[in-house]
Amino acid sequence: MKTHTRNQTQLSLLLLVAAAMSALINPISAQNSTYVPSDNILVNCGSSGNSTAPDGRTWVGDANSNYAIGADKTISATPSSQESSVPTVPYMTARIFQTQFTYTFPVSPGRKFIRLYFYPSNYTIPSFVDSDSFFSVSVGPFTLLSNFSALLTGQSSVIREFSVNASLNALNLTFAPSRARKDTFAFVNGIEIVSMPDIFDSGSDALNQPSIVGTKSTFPVNQYTALQTVARLNVGGQTVTPSGDSGLYRTWENDDPKYIYGAASGVTYPKDPNVTIKYPASVPSYIAPALVYGTARAMGKITSLNLKFNLTWIINVDAGFTYLVRLHFCEIMNAVSQINMRVFDIFINNQTADTAFDVIAQANGGELGVPVYKDYIVILPKSTESQFLWIALHPNIASKPGGYDAEMNGLEVFKLNSSSGNLAGPNPPMLIQQPGSPTPVAPSSKSSHGFSAGIAGGVVGGALALVLVLLLVWVVLKKKRARQGRLCRHFSFAEIRAATNDFDEALLLGVGGFGKVYKGSIDNGATRVAIKRGNPLSEQGVHEFQTEIEMLSKLRHRHLVSLIGYCEEDCEMILVYDYMGQGTLREHLYRTQNPPLPWKQRLDICIGAARGLHYLHTGVKHAIIHRDVKTTNILLDDNWVAKVSDFGLSKTGPTALGDTHVTTVVKGSFGYLDPEYFRRQQLTEKSDVYSFGVVLFEVLCARPALNTALPAEEVSLAEWGMECVKRGTIGSIVDPYLKGKISQECLKKFAETAEKCVAEQGIDRPAMGDVLWNLEFALQLQEGAEDGGGVFEADTGDDDEVPLALAGKGERRESEPSSWFSTTSGSSVSVGGRSEESSGSALTPSAVFLEVLHAAGR
Repeated sequence: MKTHTRNQTQLSLLLLVAAAMSALINPISAQNSTYVPSDNILVNCGSSGNSTAPDGRTWVGDANSNYAIGADKTISATPSSQESSVPTVPYMTARIFQTQFTYTFPVSPGRKFIRLYFYPSNYTIPSFVDSDSFFSVSVGPFTLLSNFSALLTGQSSVIREFSVNASLNALNLTFAPSRARKDTFAFVNGIEIVSMPDIFDSGSDALNQPSIVGTKSTFPVNQYTALQTVARLNVGGQTVTPSGDSGLYRTWENDDPKYIYGAASGVTYPKDPNVTIKYPASVPSYIAPALVYGTARAMGKITSLNLKFNLTWIINVDAGFTYLVRLHFCEIMNAVSQINMRVFDIFINNQTADTAFDVIAQANGGELGVPVYKDYIVILPKSTESQFLWIALHPNIASKPGGYDAEMNGLEVFKLNSSSGNLAGPNPPMLIQQPGSPTPVAPSSKSSHGFSAGIAGGVVGGALALVLVLLLVWVVLKKKRARQGRLCRHFSFAEIRAATNDFDEALLLGVGGFGKVYKGSIDNGATRVAIKRGNPLSEQGVHEFQTEIEMLSKLRHRHLVSLIGYCEEDCEMILVYDYMGQGTLREHLYRTQNPPLPWKQRLDICIGAARGLHYLHTGVKHAIIHRDVKTTNILLDDNWVAKVSDFGLSKTGPTALGDTHVTTVVKGSFGYLDPEYFRRQQLTEKSDVYSFGVVLFEVLCARPALNTALPAEEVSLAEWGMECVKRGTIGSIVDPYLKGKISQECLKKFAETAEKCVAEQGIDRPAMGDVLWNLEFALQLQEGAEDGGGVFEADTGDDDEVPLALAGKGERRESEPSSWFSTTSGSSVSVGGRSEESSGSALTPSAVFLEVLHAAGR
């Protein structure tokens, strides 16, 4: 303990000296390191000596410390391998617990940061497999982690940060292996405990307490609240490492591209050279370092563009918890130095959190370089689906500011403990116990009343056994009935392995969000199939697997991909489909070595896909909304017949009479996502129509839905295509291969249809049946022009005049891996009848238009 105190004193002196030197060298960080923690404990778990980390801090081994009394009953271990990106300290030694174990840290009373470091790996001496590690961590009355698996995070190294108040002179940190399955163990590589000022306590004054977004109520955050850090972002700047923080050793992650939403990411900039960060009395310098306030992200200088989008960040969170959202602001540009020059609204989860927010007005005396921060409370309901926090900024028009813009410098999100003291998110997926293996049991405890305890234990054990048997019978019967209710075939895992030659990589068709897709054959080679094998670490899982089976088991249509069967043995989730010989539509549009598709063939494919979507919307009892329409989810069979695929995100539409939408969390692919659904979380069939409109522009222009390498106004194909239609310049962004091959009337009709599909509001979009009608009519216009010598869209013969909106100017590049079933990328239009310009035409709707009126599948 004396060694620890001496090291701590030396470290404190070094910090003060470093702060003074930094103030002289770099004015921006002059007030960064004003806080010196009274407790600064770094434990390298599983190690017996002191080690120095890359940032210069010294970590103390726990083997010879007073923190881990009874450590002889635990195991010191080393990982079997080390990834190059993971530092040695503190990740290359671990303390492993096969039974409950508690670290005791002598600390001063007050709030502490607790940081836990994990390196998911197989460990040696003896052998421990990372997939067997499931455990809980608690401190005092708070559960920090429960049934936690570092492996299932999918990260090479894991840090979990918490903030709790130590009311006594000791902090007890307990690790306990989960007993939900056999042979589990707990482990930890590093433990960090740092004293901190209570930067969360809002006090007893209700005026200082953060408001609950969407209500007029406030929510107290005080010394009794425990928090987990979900995200801490240096908006518009580079990652700030712990040594660059203001004495609290926090990491401020760069916000781009992991958290910033979509292509409309705005612009980033540093502070003007003559601006100095000046902390007011209301904002202590340790709230956030000057490095954070010294950079920002704003919307940009193009007013017309700023009014069309929100500057948005997306944070993945756990459902059923309350969150504290802290936003940091600081005006650092001379161009924005007065009140009402930059005024914006703040939205959190599609609800207004603040209106007419003016950073300069919030700062002391309206000065540049004065930090401001605001706290908001968001309460998320319980849900089985993934949840997100959406933080969005938009210019406030009503205040008539000097410029329509918005900006932010930093963003933090913290999870608050539940009323029971829980901070742990939902349990990760537990592996199903293999047949024949022993049933997991809790460890027995000895009693002086051995005989009585034995009788009682026998009675309880017998009752439990009976309950388990009944439960097993119920599960088997339920699965049997479920299988009988499914109109598709159940495959054994052995059959799947035989069909794919034991998942031979030579048969790999592609990799998607759910997992890998293999080409296979069943029924002694008589039937070719596509076999999609779920990845247990994928973001998609059991819910999507079940949805796909339930949807496609009930649906049969010429333009929907057919589900042949499924396999759910040995913890596997496998789907078997008809084989689509020509792959995805995208594979024939751009970034491919495949020859370009003729225009009429593209029209036929669009018409087929529209028929499939129209059937989903109108051909079943309750409308089915696909939710992920895109060119990789439109497959082509050997005869080039289009089939809509991937129903893992599909949702049944409104079921009650009078309902117009389904309220649900936002899911889909960026570039195709309906902006109205994104803003309001209200899903309708028109959301599919919007996505299909993007597909139409993609087919016409042969470029991706999003291309961030292009100028800002051209990044989004939906917005750029709509703008070109309105300007009458759509011909300039058509795929160069199609130049001179599309009749002017057909191009006009097709482009108008696509434009109408991507209208900002769903009420302005046509129904899918009307889209189908217009596409059929466009095909007739093309055929009529070809037969009658009509006027075709001009071919300039000069590819250099083709705008940059064309991805790669139409060249066919090396083929990318197929992404089958992936989930993650003055004119008028006739709606329900002929348009005015076609009313006098001799062309009449073909018989196929009757499908609009008769939605039965073919």
